[in-house]
Amino acid sequence: MKEKIILFDSTLRDGSQAESISYSVGDKIAILKALDKCGIDYIESGNPGSNPKDIEFFEQLKDVEMKHAKLCAFGSTRKSNIGVEDDRNIKAILKANTPAVAIFGKTSVFHITDIIRTTLDENLKMIEETIRYLVENGKEVTFDAEHFFDGYFLDKDYALEVLKVAEKGGASYLTLCDTNGGTLPFDL
Repeated sequence: MKEKIILFDSTLRDGSQAESISYSVGDKIAILKALDKCGIDYIESGNPGSNPKDIEFFEQLKDVEMKHAKLCAFGSTRKSNIGVEDDRNIKAILKANTPAVAIFGKTSVFHITDIIRTTLDENLKMIEETIRYLVENGKEVTFDAEHFFDGYFLDKDYALEVLKVAEKGGASYLTLCDTNGGTLPFDL
């Protein structure tokens, strides 16, 4: 069996977070077409529930034909203690109508307890339920394990449990994120 490297580009979301970068909707469509022409497999197109420009962009995507790439909406797991079908960001992701989605969830115990202020068990439920719901709604899901390496160094067992529930929920891909960008290769 010949292995294939799958290319996942986040220029339209992560690349727009740099200082002095503010893509117009037209800019984003031009970048999207160029990435598709280059043979990128997945293009993370932005967060459809985040701002009016991304909402307009996803509306206009309905008229853009991709020759190679799968479009991918980005967002977080459901919020703590609400049903996934009631979460406004999940509704926006479904409304974006992309074939694929990238969902980020917390891996670091510190971020779970001190930043989003929920329990470790609830975090696992948020991840699994969100992924399962999106898969049941016809989406191919990449799970973005946010702060994975920080989380792994703090509590290896919990970080690995996060990956297991994402897989159990139906994620097609697990992305181990070095969210802070400071993990050195020998630590990795």
